[in-house]
Amino acid sequence: METWLIWIVVGFALVIAELVTGTFYLLVIAVGFFAASIGAWLGANFLVQAIVGSVVALGGAWLVHHWHVSQRMKDAGKANLLDRGQAVVLEGWTNESAGIARVRYRGASWDARLPQGEHPQMGATLYIEGQDGSMLVVAATRPQ
Repeated sequence: METWLIWIVVGFALVIAELVTGTFYLLVIAVGFFAASIGAWLGANFLVQAIVGSVVALGGAWLVHHWHVSQRMKDAGKANLLDRGQAVVLEGWTNESAGIARVRYRGASWDARLPQGEHPQMGATLYIEGQDGSMLVVAATRPQ
């Protein structure tokens, strides 16, 4: 069997495997295999084929990784926007001097940080302004 044909067959196998995973990493590796097949078809030796395929696959994997990171950041921003302005109920203080409290939101208790100087009573309704890691940032007034 011709070398270029082997590269193409393995590339298509990776494309089929990518249809199962949906991460795009196998797709760019398959593109690397297709690039290596072009090198083989043009008559390059095996080392050149492997280098061409590797460079294309690694470059594609790098691009996919950065695309995934940017999508995660966009999704994290959307999650904060969905919660912004939602009402929570103050359950109690964890550290009142530091402004750290426990609030009830969506049926669960969350850690929350209040701005300095705000010390509402237990049972008070507060509003989510944002999120800092797993801690909600809340205030007594609804954000604009």
